[in-house]
Amino acid sequence: MSLFNYREKPGYFKRLKDALKTTKEDLTYKINELTGSSESPVTPEQIEELEAILLGADVGVQTTLEIVGKIEDETRGNRFVTSHQVKRLIREELHRILDNSGSAEESGNGERPQVVFVVGVNGVGKTTTIGKLAHLYKSEGKSVSFSASDTFRAAAIEQICIWGERTGCQVIRQEQGSDPAAVLFDAIAASRAQNVDVLIVDTAGRIHTKHNLMQELEKMRRVAAREIEAAPHEIFLVLDATTGQNGLIQAREFLRSSGITGLIVTKLDGTAKGGIIVAITKELSIPIRYIGVGETVEDLLPFDPTVFVETIL
Repeated sequence: MSLFNYREKPGYFKRLKDALKTTKEDLTYKINELTGSSESPVTPEQIEELEAILLGADVGVQTTLEIVGKIEDETRGNRFVTSHQVKRLIREELHRILDNSGSAEESGNGERPQVVFVVGVNGVGKTTTIGKLAHLYKSEGKSVSFSASDTFRAAAIEQICIWGERTGCQVIRQEQGSDPAAVLFDAIAASRAQNVDVLIVDTAGRIHTKHNLMQELEKMRRVAAREIEAAPHEIFLVLDATTGQNGLIQAREFLRSSGITGLIVTKLDGTAKGGIIVAITKELSIPIRYIGVGETVEDLLPFDPTVFVETIL
């Protein structure tokens, strides 16, 4: 299903608007309060305060400095900028950054199953995101199965099984402590035999200091590639928007070895730091593919950079 078609689904814009309400209040409303009417000249003191507002929304140091620098350039030689011009410069810069973030279209060569790894540290909503992702794929008419390859964390297998029941997806599993790559091998074989379209692979929550877990992930990638050409076809990194800049640090570490193809940013409805999406895109140049905007199974939306900017501004 294309992003355009998905945007036609009832409630798409409302759910996005509701999820970004806090970010909008923390960013746009503060900018409006600071700069006043559209034709009011913006003072150097206001530009300094604007810098603090942008940093507070977690759009990132680099992006903030570039925006402020462009505004200051417009004021050289006894010129001044109006509130309207400041907002236009911010909007243009955010569009420039996010329009390069890629689309929500899935990759793959058509061979079944398409193998999708989902990675991230514990606590970011990884298992919940897997359930939502399965629901989205199934709404596109695809069949989905799960590989319960997070055999490291207690209760992880039970949690993915619960989501299997909720979404009507088969879960291929073994006992806790089993070799995750062996679980994946079985899941690929079962999914192939049943002609399943998409196999979503749950993986152990890991950080860069857990070298054994990173090596385990590399082993799983090798198993997938050996069994199916070009697999894994996607490796989605799940980030929690409420962690702000910590999420950016996590992304940098995963990028060193995990072959990330796209990001899923969760919990946007629970933070005023939605600007972290801008910082991630600016500094990492990885496409944001989906955003989590709520607790229900339908609250995973393909990321549309244009709609995102216009919603918060």
